[in-house]
Amino acid sequence: MFAIFKREVQSFFTSPIGYLIVGLFLLLNGLFLWVFKGEYNVFDYGFADLGKFFLLAPWIFVFLIPAITMKSFSEERKLGTLELLLIKPISVWKLVLGKFWGTFTLCLVAIVPTFIYVFAISELGVISGNYDFGVVLGSYFGLLFLIAAYASIGLFSSTLSDNQIVAFILGVLFCFFLFYGFEALSTLFSDGSTQLILKYWGARAHFDSIASGVLDTRDLLYFISITLMFLYLTLVRLKQLPK
Repeated sequence: MFAIFKREVQSFFTSPIGYLIVGLFLLLNGLFLWVFKGEYNVFDYGFADLGKFFLLAPWIFVFLIPAITMKSFSEERKLGTLELLLIKPISVWKLVLGKFWGTFTLCLVAIVPTFIYVFAISELGVISGNYDFGVVLGSYFGLLFLIAAYASIGLFSSTLSDNQIVAFILGVLFCFFLFYGFEALSTLFSDGSTQLILKYWGARAHFDSIASGVLDTRDLLYFISITLMFLYLTLVRLKQLPK
């Protein structure tokens, strides 16, 4: 598994794609948070708070993570190298996990530089340093779980086609539906309890709960279950592919 993980990470940073993904994530966040006027702008918001970042980041990752994972298996299938990987003395499960942790690591590299936002916001307060770092840590914690879910979905999507563009589009659609689709469906019902149930099936409700600083085991189990489910579906799909 470590060999696959190492291969994935090296493939990201020996080509422009890794730097492009990290740079694009930081650029988009920086522009929306500090430059562009609007609802995500920290200065327009008027409070020394990073809440807008954690509202924006999940939407950016909806597009960026499928862009990272789209080549994970689709390119291997197109080049004919997937068959070589599957006949090597490594289990398919370890192959999937190696790809998953490679993607997760790249996303982790992308969010580490955003820690500077925490110190910037802390200095912008009326009292310098008077900032609830516990809530921020909880929000980052929730973001990591959301990234894991997105990564597993992106990997599954990449097994559905040998065309990277198709894999990217499917990944975006699946991630979007997981994060916002159930909440959108809830608006079609007038019954309050039905709305709450549908919202609870979506990732946004669980992410918002963790991001608010409340570490509920139900929210953690939700993301772990989603991640494991799509990793398992990836495993099943790979075993179904013709050797």
